[in-house]
Amino acid sequence: MGRERPPTPRPLPRTVVVLGFVSLLNDAASEMITPLLPLFLTATLGAGPAIVGLVEGLAEATASVVKLVAGRLADRGVPPKHLVIGGYGLANVARPLIGLAASWPAVLALRFTDRIGKGIRTAPRDALIAGATDAAARGRAFGFHRAMDHAGAMIGPLIAYALLAAAVPLRSVFLLSVVPGIAVVSLVALGVKRDAATTPTQAAAPLSFALLDARLRALLLAAGVLAFATVPEVFVVLWARDAGLPLARVPLVWAAASLVKMLLAYPAGVATDRFGRVPLLVTGWSARVAALAALALVPATGAGVWALFLGYSASLVLTEPAERSLIGDAAPAARRGTAFGLYHLASGLFVLPGAVLFGLLWERAGSASAFLAAAVVTAVAASGMAWSARAGARA
Repeated sequence: MGRERPPTPRPLPRTVVVLGFVSLLNDAASEMITPLLPLFLTATLGAGPAIVGLVEGLAEATASVVKLVAGRLADRGVPPKHLVIGGYGLANVARPLIGLAASWPAVLALRFTDRIGKGIRTAPRDALIAGATDAAARGRAFGFHRAMDHAGAMIGPLIAYALLAAAVPLRSVFLLSVVPGIAVVSLVALGVKRDAATTPTQAAAPLSFALLDARLRALLLAAGVLAFATVPEVFVVLWARDAGLPLARVPLVWAAASLVKMLLAYPAGVATDRFGRVPLLVTGWSARVAALAALALVPATGAGVWALFLGYSASLVLTEPAERSLIGDAAPAARRGTAFGLYHLASGLFVLPGAVLFGLLWERAGSASAFLAAAVVTAVAASGMAWSARAGARA
C-alpha cells in the first residue's frame, strides 16, 4: 500500500491574500527609497553613520509605540480596515517628500511621519491575518504575507536601479515612489471587506503587562532584547559600499536580498506549522549570529560582498512567520490587536538605542567590532526567547 498523500492545504482567506498584495505594492514604493537613504544621508547631506542609526532607530521606535496604540484601538472596536487605510495613506504621502529634503533633520521628520503610518497599520493588519486563519494554518498565512512583502521589497530596488540607470536624479527617484503608493491605498479601500474585522462584544481589558499570559510576557521581553541587537540592513549597505560595491549596484543587491527573503518566507511559514515554532526560531537565530560574525571577521570583495549581504538577509526572514505565529497562538482573540501591538513595540522600541549604539561603535571602533558585538548580544537574546517559547510549549 502506498503512502497517503498529505491533504491539500485549504486556500488562504481573501483578507490574507489582499493584504499580501497590499504589502507587495507598499514595499515596492518603500524599497525604492530605503536602500538609497543611507547613501542620500551620508553622500548628499553629509551625515555620518551615527545619524543614519538615529534616523532609522528613531523611526522604528516611533512606529513601535504607535503600533501598540493602533492595536488597542482595534481591540476597542475601531475598524481595523480604517486604521490600515489611514496608515498606508500617511506613509505614502510622507515618504516621497524625502526627495525634497535639504538637511538630515528634514529627512528625520519625514521618516518619522512615514513610520507613524507604518505604526497605525501594522498591528491591526497582523490581527486581521491571525483572526482570519486557525492555528494550523497561521504560519502559512504569515509566511505568505511576508513573502509578498519581500516580493515588493525586491521590485522596488529594481525600479530604482532602472531609474538611476536612465540618469534620473536620486531625489526624483524618491518623488516617483508616490506612484505605487497610490495603488496601495486603492487596493486596501476596494479589496478588504468591511466585515473582515470583527467588533468585540465587550470592552477591551485594561492594558497591563502583569495581566498578560506568562508565556506572552516572556516572549515580549525576549523580543525586545533581540531587537536591541538587530542590525538594520541600512548598515549592511554602508558595509557593502566600504567593501567596494558600486553605488549603481546597491539597489540590485538589495533587490537580490529581498528575492531571497521572498523565496524563504512561505516555506518557513509552512515549516513552522509542520515542525513547530521553536525549531524554526533556533535555526533562524543561529544563522543570524553566524552571519553577523561573518560580516565582522570575513574579508569580502566582489561576489563575497553579495554572499554575505544575502546570507544576513536570509537569516532575518527565517524567524518572521514563527515569531508572529507564536504571538497569535499565545494571545486570546479579544486581546490579539494589543498583543501584536506589544510585540511590535518590544521589537521596535529597542531598535533606537541599539541602532545608535551600533553606529557609534562603528565610528569609534570600526564596523568589525560593531558587527561582532551585535552577534554576541543576538546569541544571548535568542537563547532567552527560545527558552521562553519552549517553556510555553511545555506548559
